[in-house]
Amino acid sequence: MARSRPRVWLVAGCAALLLWASVAQLVAVGRLLVLFGLAGGAPAPSPPPSSLPPPPPRIYKSNGYLKISCNGGLNQMRSEICDMVAVARLLNLTMVVPELDKRSFWADQSNFGDIFDVRHFITSLRDEVRIVKRLPKKFGPTGSSIILEMPPVSWSDEKYYLHQILPLFSKYRVIHFNKTDARLANNGISTELQLVRCRANFHALKFTPQIEALGNKLVHKLGAKGSFVALHLRYEMDMLAFSGCNHGLNPEEAEELKRMRYAYPWWREKEIDSKAKRSEGLCPLTPEETSLVLKALGFQKDTLVYIAAGEIYGGEKRLEPLRAAFPKLVRKEMLLDSEALRQFQNHSSQMAALDFIVSTSSDVFLPTYDGNMAKLVEGHRRFLGFRRSVLLDRRKLVELIDLYNSKTISWENFTSSVQEVDRGRVVQPSCRRKLENKPKEEDYFYANPHECLANSSQCSRTKDTVNVR
Repeated sequence: MARSRPRVWLVAGCAALLLWASVAQLVAVGRLLVLFGLAGGAPAPSPPPSSLPPPPPRIYKSNGYLKISCNGGLNQMRSEICDMVAVARLLNLTMVVPELDKRSFWADQSNFGDIFDVRHFITSLRDEVRIVKRLPKKFGPTGSSIILEMPPVSWSDEKYYLHQILPLFSKYRVIHFNKTDARLANNGISTELQLVRCRANFHALKFTPQIEALGNKLVHKLGAKGSFVALHLRYEMDMLAFSGCNHGLNPEEAEELKRMRYAYPWWREKEIDSKAKRSEGLCPLTPEETSLVLKALGFQKDTLVYIAAGEIYGGEKRLEPLRAAFPKLVRKEMLLDSEALRQFQNHSSQMAALDFIVSTSSDVFLPTYDGNMAKLVEGHRRFLGFRRSVLLDRRKLVELIDLYNSKTISWENFTSSVQEVDRGRVVQPSCRRKLENKPKEEDYFYANPHECLANSSQCSRTKDTVNVR
């Protein structure tokens, strides 16, 4: 028995050594598997589940729901939507996907989702504003007592919304802004809120894939022919009726437009002195005037000109002077087959979206009137790297045109004078012009959102600056 004990201890020791060697080898192999990514698990052992709580759900602080009904054409509604996104962000409101204007002159029945990518709009702004497709069912017709309908005051700043609008949510769960045009000031707004407007405008408001595809097809077709000018020829029936501008029209046409103006109650200005308005530069250039200006600016006869506009009042006959000067005059209807355009026809906002894509992509953009589209395209082209946009001084130009047409000045004098007027009118980096207590006369935020552009630090936040274009 005594002699067998050392043998037992020897066997036990050898077994222990073999066991430890095996464990060491297993550990080493495990480390190699982890090192080369073969183990299928994390490099380090996971802690017990109880010590790793799941990430908290995204929580939005919401003071209520904001419902908006836009008014106007596509580009006016675009700016309104961006303004209301900023207001919802400021007041911590849940925003409902906007309703578009269906009662305006154009009677376009398009919904938001027919023009813009709804999913992209919601998800791209999720870190700023919670957006829902529709109000919860509990706010149906029977819940009208908790919905307030109102238009906010025009050109309002943050104080108005914080002090006048936000307290209303203590009584109402939903506020419906039934008019949204120009309800947020151009200036005097925090940089943070201005950036929200830009995120909505330049990133969130993306056209539907169908509109993007057809718009890009137009750009490709035009680009394949060489450089081209996008001419926003604002000589459509609604513009002429609204403005009361009848220069170049016959008496029957002028009377037709006047009747139209009186037929729309929200076109408040009725009796208009067209001649005086034109001399002040408040009328769009006619196609004939446009042809003279383009030639005087040096555009050659073989320049490819794309008309970014709806139906021109007077049709092809009215376009004859412009087409004679620039034979390579094209419209989307000439570049696309009727089948491709079929789904967009009778929807003015969707057709305008196609023109917007072409206008922001063109080599040169030249508007004949500084309306909403001209301003938003100008701002978009600034954002895209200050692509060339020519902003005409119509007041000076119509004076020169009249002198030339009356043979008071020669073509050479007319050309040199037009080029002198145009000098410095090409869009370049600048600060918005601010006018104390005159918000309507200030430079428009969406034409020059300088807070959201490169080199914006040059613009003083405390002093008014003059915008030199």
